[in-house]
Amino acid sequence: MQDNDHQSPEPGCIAAIMPAAGSGRRFGNDRNKLFSTLAGRPLWYHSAARLAASDQIERIVMPIAPRDRETFAAEYRSLIDELGIELVDGGSQRTDSVHAGLEAIGEDAAIKRIAVHDAARPLVSSEDLARVFAAAAQTGAAILATPVSGTLKRDLGNGAACETVDRRDLWIALTPQVFSVDLLRRAYQRHRGCGATDDAQLVERIGHPVTLVRGSADNIKITHPEDLALAAAILARQDSEYQP
Repeated sequence: MQDNDHQSPEPGCIAAIMPAAGSGRRFGNDRNKLFSTLAGRPLWYHSAARLAASDQIERIVMPIAPRDRETFAAEYRSLIDELGIELVDGGSQRTDSVHAGLEAIGEDAAIKRIAVHDAARPLVSSEDLARVFAAAAQTGAAILATPVSGTLKRDLGNGAACETVDRRDLWIALTPQVFSVDLLRRAYQRHRGCGATDDAQLVERIGHPVTLVRGSADNIKITHPEDLALAAAILARQDSEYQP
């Protein structure tokens, strides 16, 4: 795990892939949860704007569901143009969408690393971005993560019995997850459809270590409607802290 500062990599060397092709099932809505509003802007905009504010980010590619393309074009064209976002068709699985993003980035010689960031994480800080970008420049693979704080229980059978799990070495993976271009491409070439919950897991499978960079617990993922209220409170606090 790394939480110290490093020298910043060269500007404009990172392309961000921001998967946004998910459904709204867990959010309890037929409409994509990323269209939900936070402080007057859609969720995806906040996530993209934080990436775009970094001088390390040269491109932002957002894989979307084909069914949502009309909505993006009709309702959000000006915001997409403002941030220079490249829309591509994503897939039914997260890995399908990231792969589509890799294909869109192609052989861009200016891009040295790929940052994969959840479109539903609108509150990542500039400080955390700088730390994970610097760590990835050194090691080739780095992710933001936060230590597990609660007590963990393992179900031993239908909830009838449980045991406590030692949490001392356990971390919750956040995003962005940042990898050298060649490393992430190799991981996806070896993927072959096997299940994976994040891109770091694919990189681990090809034998490359992934550096943990301690990130802020503010970097929440919007999964349920009640998460919006928490995000609004965090955003208000962050805005107040950055007032001159």
